[in-house]
Amino acid sequence: MQLLLTYDVSTTTPQGRRRLRQVAKLCEGYGHRVQKSVFEITCTDAELLTLLDGATRIIDPADDSIRVYRLPANGFTAVHRLGTAEPVPHHDPLIM
Repeated sequence: MQLLLTYDVSTTTPQGRRRLRQVAKLCEGYGHRVQKSVFEITCTDAELLTLLDGATRIIDPADDSIRVYRLPANGFTAVHRLGTAEPVPHHDPLIM
């Protein structure tokens, strides 16, 4: 499945800045960063559940927000890019 994951983590405290780094690192293990807090992810249902569990364990639900949008099949090929936005190789191996 193809997903667009966005997050907004409060960074007004040292704990919030730590959560921001943890969420970013978690997402980097699943997809490609296309903007500062936006990832394009190709994963299985099981991987999505693992990702959501990890995110739930990191964020503070009173201050932080994560949104996951499931895209239609081949949704990444229908993206309109402007400016410096580059296409991302979603089907290549993800190297960490």
